[in-house]
Amino acid sequence: MPEPGAAPRRSPQGVPYADLPHIVNADGLHLFCRYWEPTDPPRALVFVVHGVGEHCGPYDEIAQRMKEQSLLVFAHDHVGHGQSEGERVAIKDFQVYIRDSLQHIDLMKSRHPDLPVFIVGHSMGGAISILTACERPSDFAGVVLIGPMVQMNPDTATPFKIFVAKVLHRMLPSLTLGSIESKWISRDKTQVEAYDTDELNYHGGLRVSFGIQLIGAAARIEKEIPSISWPFLLLHGDADKLCDIRGSKMMYENAPSSDKTLKIYEGGYHALHHDLPEVAQSVLKEVAGWITERLPATTSPQPQQGS
Repeated sequence: MPEPGAAPRRSPQGVPYADLPHIVNADGLHLFCRYWEPTDPPRALVFVVHGVGEHCGPYDEIAQRMKEQSLLVFAHDHVGHGQSEGERVAIKDFQVYIRDSLQHIDLMKSRHPDLPVFIVGHSMGGAISILTACERPSDFAGVVLIGPMVQMNPDTATPFKIFVAKVLHRMLPSLTLGSIESKWISRDKTQVEAYDTDELNYHGGLRVSFGIQLIGAAARIEKEIPSISWPFLLLHGDADKLCDIRGSKMMYENAPSSDKTLKIYEGGYHALHHDLPEVAQSVLKEVAGWITERLPATTSPQPQQGS
């Protein structure tokens, strides 16, 4: 509880957290949350994990589609992102994202202890999803990965460049590198424009220190892949210039899971759920369908009167 007379904690946009759905993480930082609750009793929990520099707001369409299937969808803005506290897109340890994800998942599981849990992650959120599921492999009924960051692009993250990054990290950790080129997010110009004008997105450069955390996360994933046994669906565009498709192919080929699918979208860009309308609709259908196919028969919804 705040001390008497203490100023209320506010989001980076100046809104008191008392007026916003939120959780407080282990570091005492407020994380803004969103919930999409179905009108019928929920059949499963689905945790949505957004990517670097963005927030969970743009996942409303995919969340609504899952909500229509009586799935209870929830998400939060990662620390340092969107309406959550924390220095913008800066992290001392990638594990913080995983720890916060497990905290939110545990909270929802405590409210709905009998429901299966799924994760849907995009981009860096894909990396967070993989490592979260690897930490508690028996807790998750399945993981959906849309254009995930599985490995660093071997053409750009050469051993020499990684060495230089590590040297810079020691000398100039706050040095900023290039920002995300929004033109590679989607082939739909209206989606690119929406990304560029969204004030909750981070449009600045990524720091060397942040790049080092991404490199470390990719190395952890590479070590984990040979032990991945949980079900997963990989969706990746073969023209994705932000997260290399070779990572998804490597995960699909090397993970021993007996329930794994890789669907490649020809010409697809990075954010497939916001790509050309026909691609985006296909992705929404694939994701909702894949999850509902893996629900226990006993949790199927009852037919509604008059339908």
